[in-house]
Parts: sequence; structure tokens; C-alpha cells
Amino acid sequence: MSPEDADSPPVRADSPLDGAEPLTEDADPPSDDRSDPFYPAIDVHTHVLPERLLAAIRRSLRREAGWEFSLPTAPSAIDDVLRAAGVAAFVALPYAHEPGVARELNGWVLERAASSDRLLPFATVHPDDDVGSVVRDAFDAGARGLKIHCPVQECRPADPRLEPALEAAAERDRPITYHGGTAPMFQDSPYVGADAFAELLDSYPELRVCCAHMGTYEVDRFLAFAREYDGVYLDTTVAMARAAPETIGFDPSSIADETLAALSGSIMYGSDAPNIPYRYREERVELLERDLPRETLRDIFFRTALEYLDLEAEAVVGRD
Repeated sequence: MSPEDADSPPVRADSPLDGAEPLTEDADPPSDDRSDPFYPAIDVHTHVLPERLLAAIRRSLRREAGWEFSLPTAPSAIDDVLRAAGVAAFVALPYAHEPGVARELNGWVLERAASSDRLLPFATVHPDDDVGSVVRDAFDAGARGLKIHCPVQECRPADPRLEPALEAAAERDRPITYHGGTAPMFQDSPYVGADAFAELLDSYPELRVCCAHMGTYEVDRFLAFAREYDGVYLDTTVAMARAAPETIGFDPSSIADETLAALSGSIMYGSDAPNIPYRYREERVELLERDLPRETLRDIFFRTALEYLDLEAEAVVGRD
């Protein structure tokens, strides 16, 4: 199945899912203010995907979580929203929902990256694919890391079927971003949670890995992983948004300012754009309104992502 052929009805040219809607209230005024603690930012968690696939994902989120969306889905429109907000680079995270789609989906994301001055492509693989070949080919073609969505792909982080992918990431020094926590609707999934993530850390301590969404709903344990392992990172995606109590039932204020400051070298800003049920600016407001040291904010919004992605600051800022 092509990534364009996900279980989705045809999208009309005038559909709000076609990405053609104006940015208007969802766009921020352009920001290049060097005194702004958000600028420049790296968003390590976005989903630039074929629009039919995004439409299918949105239908699932509407059905399961009751979310509604206003951000556009066309790659160029997503880029415009992020650019206007002051995002200097963003990571596009694909994930293969079934065997046989990863190779083409990876190629699609890499093509989008070739035409963007700020999109950083990750690859994906399904555990029932020819795992090693798919991942090595994607890395050879320019993918900067790997994305595994454990509950959707029905695999634990250290699933033996993924071993060739994990070994390739270790050999190439490429990071892996996991949906490894139980939020927002996976509390009963056998594939996620702190115990499952601990298996990965025990088996592959040399890997550089990120658990998305701050590891919600087992945040304390994932914060402990970040303290214990140099290669463990967390991203703030959705969990630290102002709307988190309403959208996923998590209170971002339960993570103290002192914790964010102490672990700012392991925490990165992410958004889940465009699949968020609020304006893009709401993703960062909660963090910016805290009484956090500027150095902490610069870590979270920029410097920690440079380390995770193995990038030089000049290469990112120079994209503008």
C-alpha cells in the first residue's frame, strides 16, 4: 500500500484537510528577535506526512480523543506556520502503520526535505518489514534518525524484530524517537510504558533515544531515566502545552521549574504539529510563562536538540 492510500476517503479540493486554508489566526507574526527566548527554536516532533495519511490520523484522533484541528496539512503550509513562529528547523517523524509502507513513506519524507530549508527527515520501519534493509537505505539516503510508534506499530521499544534497526542506529550514531509512553489513550497497551522502555535501556545503553510526550503518564520514571542515562532524552510535545489538562489529562505544572532546569540538557521542545487541537503558539506559552532561567529555555528550545540530532548551531540558524 502506498502511503497516499491509507484508509481514507478522497479529500475534496475545498476540504479543510487539504492544507489550503489560510493561516490567519494560527500563524504568529514572523519572529527573528534574538532577545526572544524561543528564537531560534528546533521543533523535534512534527508530522509532515502525505495528506491522505494525515487525514486518516486525524479521523482516529477525533474518534478516540475528541480533538478538532485547524492547522494546515500541506507540507509548505506547515513550514509557513513554523517559520512564522520562529522555528529554524523541525524534525518530520513518519511512522508505518502496517508492513510494506515504510520504504515509500521514508522516500516521500526525504523528498520533502530536499525541497525545504528547515525540514530534518527521520525514517520509520515496521517490525514486520525487512527491517535492516529499510533502515540502512533510509540512513544512506539522508534520514537523520528513526521514529518508532510502539502502540500503533504493536512493538515494544526493544522488540527482537527491531534488532537490525537498533543495531543500524547504534552503528551510524543516529537517534531514535519513540512513542513509548501510555498517553493519550494507550494505558492498556502491552507495548508501552516505563517497564518496556527500561528493557531498551538495559539492552542498548549506547543508543541515543527520546521518549515523546515527556513519557506521560509515567513522567516521574522517565525523568529518572533521563537523570540516569546520558543518552535518554524527552520531548515536551503536548504534555507541556497549556491545554494539556484538557487534551491528555496531564497537568504540566506537576513538573517543577527546578526539574526542568536540572534536566534541560535532556529535554527538547516538540509540538506534534499539525495534529494538535489548538493554535501552534499554545505549545510553548506554558514554558515561556514559567520563571525559568534563560539558559534553561535555550536548552529546551534549541541546544538540547542540537546535541540529540548531532547538528551544529550554525547549520541550523544559517538555513534562514
